[in-house]
Amino acid sequence: MSGGLHWIDHTIVVLSLVAAVAVGVWFSRKQNSTESYYAANGNVPAWAVGMSMFATIISSVTFLAYPGAAFAGNWILLVQGLMVPIVLLGMVWFIVPLFRRVIRLSTYEYFERRFGAFARFYSSVAFVLEHFSKMGTILYLMGIAMATFTGIRITYIIVFIGLVVILLTYLGGMEAIIWMDVVQGFLLILGGCLTVGMLFWLTDGGPSTIFSVAAEYDKIDFGPYDWDLTQLTFIVLVLNGIFYAVQKYGTDQSMVQRYLAAKDEKSAKRATYMGVLMSVPAWALFMFVGTCLFVYYKVNSGLLPEGIKSDEVFPFFIATELPVGITGLIIAALVAGAISSIDSDVNCISAIVVEDYYGRFKKNATDKQKLRVGRLAVLIIGVLSIFIALLYVAWGGEGVLGTLFGLYAIVSAGIVGIFLLGLFSRRANWQGLYIGIAAAVLFTAYAVLTSSRFETSSGEKELLLDLGGWNFTHHKYMLGVYSHLIVLIVGYVASLFFNTPLADKELTVYGYLEERKRNKNK
Repeated sequence: MSGGLHWIDHTIVVLSLVAAVAVGVWFSRKQNSTESYYAANGNVPAWAVGMSMFATIISSVTFLAYPGAAFAGNWILLVQGLMVPIVLLGMVWFIVPLFRRVIRLSTYEYFERRFGAFARFYSSVAFVLEHFSKMGTILYLMGIAMATFTGIRITYIIVFIGLVVILLTYLGGMEAIIWMDVVQGFLLILGGCLTVGMLFWLTDGGPSTIFSVAAEYDKIDFGPYDWDLTQLTFIVLVLNGIFYAVQKYGTDQSMVQRYLAAKDEKSAKRATYMGVLMSVPAWALFMFVGTCLFVYYKVNSGLLPEGIKSDEVFPFFIATELPVGITGLIIAALVAGAISSIDSDVNCISAIVVEDYYGRFKKNATDKQKLRVGRLAVLIIGVLSIFIALLYVAWGGEGVLGTLFGLYAIVSAGIVGIFLLGLFSRRANWQGLYIGIAAAVLFTAYAVLTSSRFETSSGEKELLLDLGGWNFTHHKYMLGVYSHLIVLIVGYVASLFFNTPLADKELTVYGYLEERKRNKNK
């Protein structure tokens, strides 16, 4: 590396990258089956799985974009995260045993068992598209920060970190990922706490000034609270957060693989509670970093460069204001956040390739052949994630956090509706579901076309499809909410018109409740 960092900071960052590759090499000797490569043979203790869940969720998006969002506005985007424990504490108790009992590896095997092959392919494709956009966003954000620190071109940084991720994932599998996530999780917490401590120390007037100025400018606030679905309001984030929680912990391969990696059902539940309950304070911590940065540059004499984006303020502060050693630790935490999230996604998409596609179409494939294909998939997926991040560089990455949430809303494709329909209704059938999916796809196409604008040759922006008063005018985050509800409601009603046998209780919540009742009566 070259740039403005002290050699001590360089050393800390380089050692963190070397450690990531070393962990992959260490665990590579155990990766001799798909069970070990994707689920760590189910031998990982609950606390490590929980820390891995935490580190995967608290990525560079949290580390950089949350401070950027809080610096520019308030804490409204945290509302989505606040919904996660509320929803999950009521669902994890039966979601975890469901997946541990009815699938081998892929989350979307459940969708096939419940609704047929099309549901499996549809949901797995939605996951892949969403997580490719996520990996590209994370690499891009990390590249922005590292370019600020080192002066190295962002494209070189993205490629280099991407290659480290590929090596770790290719060599070490899920077990290496989980144990590396443990270290990276502690680094993320340490980085956030050190930053807040330094901002308390450096801001004129200390913590009392930070809290008073923040209150004066309504920086620690979750509004606006208007009942308005056309703007980014509290209610919009509440609704979006509810479906985000179900999607993340009920239909996301990266979470479900960790349920399978735990030693038993009880350990998997404990790990999930730990991961969720650690995530919310961490999200709040990095929102608070953004608030502290706002106050620091408001009351201190330091000036921000003209035209700096909100996503770049935190990296600028780290590069210009922090002492030697602390800078290196925080940069290492940033890199750790990127690696811990991307390596998990690469491994999980590889698992989907093997289980949902290769293993399905080549039914006589041996486990050794599946493992070979899985490793090849890791290489291809890693390279594609680098390519997407480079496209973000070319595009400019304006408003990355908002873009990420918007992509989730669009690409999630009603997958939560499919899951809830299968889980809570034995009457729902594949015919009704497919009608619900068709309705959701048509609605999504209408909403995107009537709310998206393109720039004409004269420089004006026009809608792709203008239906006047019939245009979709609600906030883009609501698109995902509506698509899930359409699948759920239309799918259930349409199912009533088809005379099919009730679904196996084992595939619904009712099977779990019945078994629980039997166990209590013994």
